[in-house]
Amino acid sequence: MNEEFVNEILNKLRDGELNEYLVKKDQFLEFRNTLVKREDFKHYRGIALHGGDVLYRYTEDARS
Repeated sequence: MNEEFVNEILNKLRDGELNEYLVKKDQFLEFRNTLVKREDFKHYRGIALHGGDVLYRYTEDARS
């Protein structure tokens, strides 16, 4: 999983092409490192799942 691929997924979430995206435990750090570099990162909500996976969704309202 490279930065270009992660940005493509995040753009699809933002644009409504994807409702959610599952990030496996072993890919989490690389995914998050790319996510926090974005200006709109507070619009992404990660929901922790059992086993260390995270389900990401885009929200219209930024978290505080």
